[in-house]
Amino acid sequence: MQATRLTLICHARTVAQKLARFPTDEPVEMDWQSARGSRSSQFKGTPRLLCGPESRTRQTAELFGSTVDVVSALRDCDFGRWCGERINDVQTGEPELLERWITDPQTAPHGGESVAQVCERTAAWLVTLQGTPGHVIAVTHPFVIRAALTHVLQSPAFNLIDVAPLSAIELQFNGCWRLRLPGTDIEGVA
Repeated sequence: MQATRLTLICHARTVAQKLARFPTDEPVEMDWQSARGSRSSQFKGTPRLLCGPESRTRQTAELFGSTVDVVSALRDCDFGRWCGERINDVQTGEPELLERWITDPQTAPHGGESVAQVCERTAAWLVTLQGTPGHVIAVTHPFVIRAALTHVLQSPAFNLIDVAPLSAIELQFNGCWRLRLPGTDIEGVA
């Protein structure tokens, strides 16, 4: 059986990220329309291209191809009443609640989704890909990528992972999920 290769790509930078705000459904900061398809030759063959439902993931996905399937499981964490708020303002106004949310993955003091719920949703989505041979590219959010990594590595390191805009990680399923760190083909390197 052919393995499933999954490339998770973080959406391009948004103004909310730049201003350290909890996200809303904001667009990417870059001129994505003129960059459509600019990264489509980055991957060999014709991978299946997926993205979350938000504007920022749909716009970023168009950098990699024009045929994109929107997948609800790739949506960002629901930050509840903190959506659009500056992280510093929440830290000042509700420090205990923010601390509890960061330290206890089961809690959601903002009224949205807990980290544990994002991890469960992401793990369930990964199970659906296990019978999908070939290459899948999924443009999503830092929280979803962190959830996928913690699931695959079976680690509680969710809050120890930083995911930069347009960064990519690769996972592979061939009986079990594995993190795959692709090398570079540099001539003359020993």
